[in-house]
Amino acid sequence: MSEDKTTSPTDGLWSRLRLIEGQPLRARADAYSALHDDLARRLESGAKLDSRETPTR
Repeated sequence: MSEDKTTSPTDGLWSRLRLIEGQPLRARADAYSALHDDLARRLESGAKLDSRETPTR
């Protein structure tokens, strides 16, 4: 009855995750580590979310 209003990130996060999941386990671990580092840097820098990335309540 309710419409799914989940928005996908505009920075390519979903495609990046799909790409990582298609890699061999060792490469996947390294890629997730790099992704974590990238996201942590963005969070620490105070990067603002695009309005389409803001969670809706």
